[in-house]
Amino acid sequence: MALVHHELCFGCGRTNLFGLLLELEASRPGGLTGRCFLKQDHQGPERGTAHDGVISAAVSDAMALACGPGAMARELHVELLGTAPVGTFLEIEAELAQGGEPSQPDAGELIQAVATASAEGRLVARARGVYGLPEPG
Repeated sequence: MALVHHELCFGCGRTNLFGLLLELEASRPGGLTGRCFLKQDHQGPERGTAHDGVISAAVSDAMALACGPGAMARELHVELLGTAPVGTFLEIEAELAQGGEPSQPDAGELIQAVATASAEGRLVARARGVYGLPEPG
């Protein structure tokens, strides 16, 4: 079953044609895999390659979904290791840093996750993040 935040989410929404249209599925408890197609609209300053913000958004969205319903990024660190050409698939893997199963985070609870992104068989990014429910107000 595909995982989505909501249909207009930039990362995983199915009806946001300007977004990444990430296709993510649970691969094991606390882990997921998926991909998105890097379109011409996702180019960065280097012609023909994806913008680093697009890669960062993809791994962050995947980590948030791995953390459970309602989890949002509180901290995000992305190590960019290479470029991802437009016209290719960006392969994503994300999982809870501590292992285990995702659950509904409690208010104030923070969950750590890790992710990788690869294109054409090459690792292009490694990420880690801290996720939790949004602050009230």
